[in-house]
Amino acid sequence: MGKIKGFKEFDRIEENYISVNKRLKNYNEFTIAPNEKELNNQASRCMDCGVPFCHSGCPLGNLIPDFNDLVYKNKWKEALEILHSTNNFPEFTGRLCPAPCESSCVLGIIESPVSIEMIEKNIVERGFKEKWIVPKLPHKKTDKKIAIIGSGPTGLAAAQQLNSVGHSVTVFERDNKIGGLLRYGIPDFKLEKKIIDRRLNILVKEGITFKCNTNIGKDITIHELEKNFDAILLCIGASRKRSLDIPGNNIFGVEQAMDFLTHNNKYVDNQIDKHLDRFNAKGKNVIVIGGGDTGSDCIGTSNRHGAKSIVNFELAPKPPINRSNENPWPHWPFTLKTSSSHEEGVERKWSILTKRFIADSKNNLCGLETVNVEIDHEKKKIIEIPNSLKTWNCDLAILALGFTGPENIIPANSNLEINSKGNIKSNFSFQTKKNNIFTAGDCRRGQSLIVWAISEGREAAYHIDKYLMGSSDLPQKSITGDL
Repeated sequence: MGKIKGFKEFDRIEENYISVNKRLKNYNEFTIAPNEKELNNQASRCMDCGVPFCHSGCPLGNLIPDFNDLVYKNKWKEALEILHSTNNFPEFTGRLCPAPCESSCVLGIIESPVSIEMIEKNIVERGFKEKWIVPKLPHKKTDKKIAIIGSGPTGLAAAQQLNSVGHSVTVFERDNKIGGLLRYGIPDFKLEKKIIDRRLNILVKEGITFKCNTNIGKDITIHELEKNFDAILLCIGASRKRSLDIPGNNIFGVEQAMDFLTHNNKYVDNQIDKHLDRFNAKGKNVIVIGGGDTGSDCIGTSNRHGAKSIVNFELAPKPPINRSNENPWPHWPFTLKTSSSHEEGVERKWSILTKRFIADSKNNLCGLETVNVEIDHEKKKIIEIPNSLKTWNCDLAILALGFTGPENIIPANSNLEINSKGNIKSNFSFQTKKNNIFTAGDCRRGQSLIVWAISEGREAAYHIDKYLMGSSDLPQKSITGDL
């Protein structure tokens, strides 16, 4: 590395935020980027460790020390080339990834880890600003046609990889715009949709065909796709929502998080004129059930609506501030995470179980009942604490409980299988039982991170290219095993 002792000279910094009062007035991104010198210094903190564990921490295998060194030396264009060699969409991961690479950073053993995600984001933003990121047309065309079902990060990554080696790629999307959960599940204050459209414009110019408002199984069948394409890649995500099977779950005011977020994103995009009352948190007592990223997004959105109060329930106990002995480096740290949405205003409650929803005389939600719990991990059992029942005022309950698997678009006579986890079964080559049909992303591995989605798309592209051509020059990270 260019500055061997940079980590001893500079403390970690992160992007600053616009004040809460200002950012709650709109849905725009609110981060403030460091200046170039600060970014050079942050990149110099990469410590030339003997084994860069950040590589193994990153599902994409990003060459992190390499682009850090280039940023330190102010060679931004070269850093962008290194970053793009493993990551098709660093503008997405630089905003949305929880950065497992930073959790694996060797410097993190003794100090704060290198600000890898911030550096990554600023590399790609510099690339767009300087107009270094331009369409790259394939050097040759093959006669192979590939259908990709789903336009989330998995489908988009696979499409760009396969198009780059000359195949004709068509991406089918059931929604009216491309992007999947990037567009309709992630709030604009985390990812403004112009960021998606900016990259989409490049993909279109590279030659990829996109077809929206096309629902597989209704508008076109898999069997019809098989007749017209040499290979099919299923990237349909894991959008089957997990419900809460308790009394009152059908009361008006009990909503799924993804319905709530999708409605809001369409409102922000001017696809709808005003909020439906069921999805409007203004003036309401809101309780978000589920403590993950989706729950956090619902909190940030409710704050922007002008909710009267917001409470967040989590079934698990409150995580520790620091790693426990059972959770050593370089594993992902199961520690307390406080998002920017949490900082905007919410009351967080742990070890709490919702027992029932309560309706008023018009069958509208007016409250819910909870009990405090302990979790017996050995017996895998939830134990309710005696005399801990509590009733809460609640006008809007948002269920952010994750997903149980992909929606069923697979016809019974297709010879495809679902595994024990409810996902589409595939072998180590991402092939289903039908050799010409592949699967990747959340519908293959279950609900996961955006960085895994892109990795899966790239890996599936390698195997599809090899299947069609006998060999492939596309990069492979060797994700193996039957799923």
